[in-house]
Amino acid sequence: MAEYYIGLMSGTSLDGVDGVLVDFSGTKLRILARSSQAFDAQFRTELLALNSPSDDELHRAARAGNQIAAAYAQVVNTLLSQVAASGIGATNVCAIGAHGQTVRHQPHRISNEASGAGYTLQLNNPALLAELTGLTVVADFRSRDIAAGGQGAPLVPAFHQHVFGQANTMVSVLNLGGIANVTVLPADPSEPVLGFDCGPGNALMDAWCQQQTGQPFDTGGAWAASGQCLPELLAQLRDEPYFNQAPPKSTGRDLFSLNWLQTKLQGFANARGQDIQATLTELTASACVDCINNYAKESKLLVVCGGGAFNTELLRRLQAGLPQLQVDTSDHLGLPALDVEAAAFAWLARQAIQRQAGNLPSATGAAGPRILGAIYPA
Repeated sequence: MAEYYIGLMSGTSLDGVDGVLVDFSGTKLRILARSSQAFDAQFRTELLALNSPSDDELHRAARAGNQIAAAYAQVVNTLLSQVAASGIGATNVCAIGAHGQTVRHQPHRISNEASGAGYTLQLNNPALLAELTGLTVVADFRSRDIAAGGQGAPLVPAFHQHVFGQANTMVSVLNLGGIANVTVLPADPSEPVLGFDCGPGNALMDAWCQQQTGQPFDTGGAWAASGQCLPELLAQLRDEPYFNQAPPKSTGRDLFSLNWLQTKLQGFANARGQDIQATLTELTASACVDCINNYAKESKLLVVCGGGAFNTELLRRLQAGLPQLQVDTSDHLGLPALDVEAAAFAWLARQAIQRQAGNLPSATGAAGPRILGAIYPA
């Protein structure tokens, strides 16, 4: 019997919504349809502004949540239209897994507050999404893990284990979204899976590229490839304490923002833009390489997914830093790089509907397995 779920993801890169319709009924998942909708420049600017304190932000955040729900609904309708001829309709879909747009991620426990708990905030309006689509929606996946003492991120390692795990072989999975996160799948399935955020993925590269060239990202890493890494600047960037923290750990634009970068660029006013871009590319690559060497040096394969999988200069630097293993994109394992995160949230929605845990405490640091997400019935 078919098990259809829709996964929707709008990540730290703030480029738009990715959606997939997935059939989980077989031994291997099948992507039946995929769709993306870009955020327009004005809305992306608003989301960036909401990543830091701003005027009237409660009202603006609520409106942005409504707009995200509307964009999600459009992607859902596009997915369903793609499979309508095969007889799959809304009544066949078990649920939507809707991640929402992260604008705050502060998972660390705050000792001087009464509750002591950290928090995470993803803009969304899942009730509106349920009304617009007529489908059950699962949302707010990260909060329960944080309430249980975890980081609330990364949540994709459990899904990575489900789709990329290989018997008797250690495999590492690197998701290069706005933030880079790694999953280490041990050769022995009885050993715990490790997963954590390495540091910036595309966030700083994209922000600098847009500021300097007006382009939303460095296509293929060509601009970075035309420059030279600046060792002194790289050392200053790598001096951020986050890189030396032991996992479990997670981060976001709360730390690795354009403002953070500007403070690090003091003293480099005469540096060429492409040299700074080359240095930011090396920052992402070197942070990921260090994580693999420190926690997964027995890996034979590094599976790369997310938007950064299309940055050939970044992949080149990853391979140069990890000559002992094969660096390849998830496309070669049957799951397109841009579909992985959306498919993960379809899977997490399925876990919630089936009352199964969606987190891995070995990755997030939570007190134990937890069912993730709030359910909004159709």
